[in-house]
Amino acid sequence: MRTELVTTLKRQATELLLELERHRQPILITQHGLPSAYLVDVETFEGLKQRMSLLEGIARGEKAIEEGRVVSHAQARTRMARWLK
Repeated sequence: MRTELVTTLKRQATELLLELERHRQPILITQHGLPSAYLVDVETFEGLKQRMSLLEGIARGEKAIEEGRVVSHAQARTRMARWLK
């Protein structure tokens, strides 16, 4: 992964965005020598959001099982069909 200064981002934003589009590798932006942000392409970001949503759903399911909130297989299939739309 590439690391760039925030001043480089300010001066070369167009070039950095072109590189992101080509290589699809995140760029770590630092400010005053400390990590400040990651610059990622839109496709990667959307994929990460989708994965996070799935993981949150799994965590909610595990918590529901721990709390005894369970449903039948048929009910679960119906709910999943609605959730995955």
